[in-house]
Order: sequence, then structure tokens, then C-alpha cells
Amino acid sequence: MFACSSRIVKRSLLNECCRRSISLRAGQPIFETRPNLVKKGDITPGISAAEYFNRRYRIAEQMEPGSIAIVAGQRTKFATESVFYHFQQNNDLFYLTGWDEPDSVCILEKPKSDPTSAIFHMIVPPSNPEKELWEGERTGVEGVRDIFNADVSMPIGSLPSHLSNLMSRYKTVYYDFDETQKADEFSKVFPLMQAKDRRYRYSIENILRENNVVLHSLKSITAPMRAIKSDAELRMMRLAGKISGRAYNQAYARRFKSEKGLQAFLEYRFVSGGCNRNSYIPVVAGGENALCIHYTRNDNLFKGNEFVLVDAAGQLGGYCADISRTWPVSGKFTPAQRDIYEALLNVQRKCINLCTEDANVSINDLHYKSVAMLTSELRNIGFQGLTQWDVMQKLYPHYLGHNLGLDVHDVPSYSKTAKLKKGQVITMEPGVYVSDDPMWPAAYRGMGLRIEDDIAVGKNTNVNLTIEAAKEIDDIESIAVDGVTTKMEEEVTDVFSL
Repeated sequence: MFACSSRIVKRSLLNECCRRSISLRAGQPIFETRPNLVKKGDITPGISAAEYFNRRYRIAEQMEPGSIAIVAGQRTKFATESVFYHFQQNNDLFYLTGWDEPDSVCILEKPKSDPTSAIFHMIVPPSNPEKELWEGERTGVEGVRDIFNADVSMPIGSLPSHLSNLMSRYKTVYYDFDETQKADEFSKVFPLMQAKDRRYRYSIENILRENNVVLHSLKSITAPMRAIKSDAELRMMRLAGKISGRAYNQAYARRFKSEKGLQAFLEYRFVSGGCNRNSYIPVVAGGENALCIHYTRNDNLFKGNEFVLVDAAGQLGGYCADISRTWPVSGKFTPAQRDIYEALLNVQRKCINLCTEDANVSINDLHYKSVAMLTSELRNIGFQGLTQWDVMQKLYPHYLGHNLGLDVHDVPSYSKTAKLKKGQVITMEPGVYVSDDPMWPAAYRGMGLRIEDDIAVGKNTNVNLTIEAAKEIDDIESIAVDGVTTKMEEEVTDVFSL
């Protein structure tokens, strides 16, 4: 690693010189243009240039000599001809580069066995004054070299010829075909439209097919790396969890009339509190709407003293928080609400306590433990004759948790049967959903509950990254009456001061 470190120092010194001598333009926040978001030495909020370099170095260590790795970024997606969706970068490309602009490709070239020989290519959209007038600045071919430390930078139009040239020299390629392009009836009827929409990835896949290459999955290398978070990643996830958790407490203190009103308030507090945006489309489900696990209509009025189940959180610097809470819209638990809530909370507490490396358990192990625990807890409050099969099939049909990071369901290829390791971040989210069925106690019918926190696994302990979001009954009821005592800015402009 000493060779790696010296290269970083040389590169950063060159980088500082370049950054002083050019007029910086960037299509995403950088220190020179948004110092409140990105600190000196960082590429993205909280993540340094050195850390991005080391990620690429670790990839190169595991690549075969005489090989290349290709990561195709995402394109801007459109809802209609002129209305575009929020851009979401390919997570592996973002993880390796910090680059958050569309229509780009990253290539790692490893000509020799020494990983320090690896060459970092970025193929990106060039500067275009006409488009930038409408869409904002682009970092461009020079910027990706000077700011993001690419060894080779080229305009995206040169991708086919550049890739063909590389493949004439290297026959081992690490690449993953696009998992977001599902085989459906639309793609069968409109194959040409699909090909046009995917033109850069389509070029890559065509060239791969035309060349006699040995293909390996890059995700087999990136997934284990991404599953174990660095200290810097954990700090970013802790901030996202803190901001999101505080928003929940502020919501407890208010009485909302509608699902959409509560959703709007939380989204406002996530962003004004310092997050970039939502991690995902929020679930705000009053009463029986919570029986639909991924209810996102959020268009109903609240009734009486029913429960509201909320699954929502903010994203910061690309890193997601993921929180679920359930509470009565009145702020006061009824006896039945208290009983079933405590039963579920007991299960979650016990599962969180097991989230350590020394416990030698996997997410899969914890899930089946949670089923057994929930079965016992529900029997104690009147669910007579309940079996674990009943719980899994009818009352708790989803999994206990998942990995969390740059994606809400992060690195899905990472095995759920793998034992937990220090640095892993997982959600713990048991739930119970009681339909209006005579087989269940009448007092609990129509109730849907989920309690979810983000847990950073340690060697023999763990850290709850979302601990700010109150979940004890006494705390929720106290906030509902007395409000939030923690002083918070109306609008946070420096999240690193939190």
C-alpha cells in the first residue's frame, strides 16, 4: 500500500496545481463551487479523493493481469418527451469515481500484475455551451481529469473506437449486463426504441459480443467491498440517519389531517435539515392502508385514533437512510395499540442486540429468529394457537432486513446467508400486518405496524445510525404533548456542523 499512497500524494499535488490554474466548471458540487457541501480534498460530500483512489486500487488488486473493467453509467430517463426524472447514477460507477453526471462510462485498465499500473479511464459528455444554457454546467473531458483524477479522459462519442482498441489488446473483461432492463412485452414490441435509449451500453454489449473475450462479473468484486463500509461512509450514513430521525420527532409533535400532509412535512424536514433528497418514495399509510407493505399512494385522510405507518428517510452524499415508525395520529396509544406495538418493539430490540460480528449470525438467521420471537410475543397478547407458519405467511410476510448504503436495498448480490461483519450496515425492520379476518383478535384487526432502524455492525457491539427517531411509547407520547426539546435550525446549510 505504500506505493499506492505515494501515487495518491503525487496525484493530489498535481491535482491541486491543475485546480488552481483552470477556471473550474462542474456539473455537480465540488469544493470550489459548493464549499458548504464538499470539503477540501473530498470528491463528494464526506468522501475524499484518496478514498476513491483506494477503491479503484482494491478493484485492480483483484483483477487479472491484462484485463479491463467496464462500468456504464446511467442515462437521464424521461417520463414524457420533455419531463425528466431525477437522475440516479449507477451505484458501482459512483462508488468507484464519485461521478454523478449521466451518459458516462468508467474503464479500469490493468496492463500488468502490479495494481499500481492500473489506468483510470473516464468517457464523458464533452462541454456543450448550447446544452449547458438549458441544462446547467457539465464537468466535461478536461474537468473529469483535473477534478476527478482520471488518467485518460475522452468524449463519450469516442467510446466505440476506444473500447474496440482496448479489446484488441485485452481479452479478459469485467462487466455486468444492465439489470434494470427487464425483459418485458414492451421491449419485445419496440426493440429498436429500447436499443436507442440504451445506446452507450448497447455499444458496449455489441462490442463484447463481437470480440472473443472472457467475461467476468464486476459485481463479484464490488459487492463485498460495498457491503463493508469505511469510517467515512459510516459518518455520512450517521448524518443521514440523524437528520431523518429528527424529522420524525418533529412530525410526532404535530397533528396531521392527511397522509400527503405528513409526507410533505417529512420531505421538507429531510431536505431543510441537510439531506439532498428522499432515499426512496415514502410510505405514509393511515389505518388499514398499512396492510399494503409498499403503499405509496399517500392520498387518504386520517381517521380517529388510527395508527399511521411511515417508511421514509433522506439521502445524503449518495448514502441512504431507511426508517420506519408507527404511531397513533392522535399522539396517544390505546391499550390495544400499546400491546401490539410493544410486542413488535421487543422483537426489534432483541434482533438489534444480535447485530454483531461475534454473534456469528447472518441476516437470514436473524430473520428466522424474528419470526419465532414475534410468534411468541403475539401469543402473549391473545393470538391463540398462532404458528410460525401463520406469522410468515399472513402476519409478517417480508424479510427482516437488508444491506444499506448507496442504495436502499444495497448490493443485492451479497448473500443474506453470509455472517455479519464489522462495518456492514443493515436494516432491522420487523413488521406485523393484521387483516380484518375473524381468525385474529378483534382488537388488532386493521392494524399495520413496522419499526425500522439502520444498524452499523461492530465486532461485539453495534451502532444505531437512526437512534434520533424516537420509538419508545413514552417518548412518542411525550413529544406529542410537549414538542421537541432539541433545538434545530429551520434550514441547515452545513451538515458537517451537526
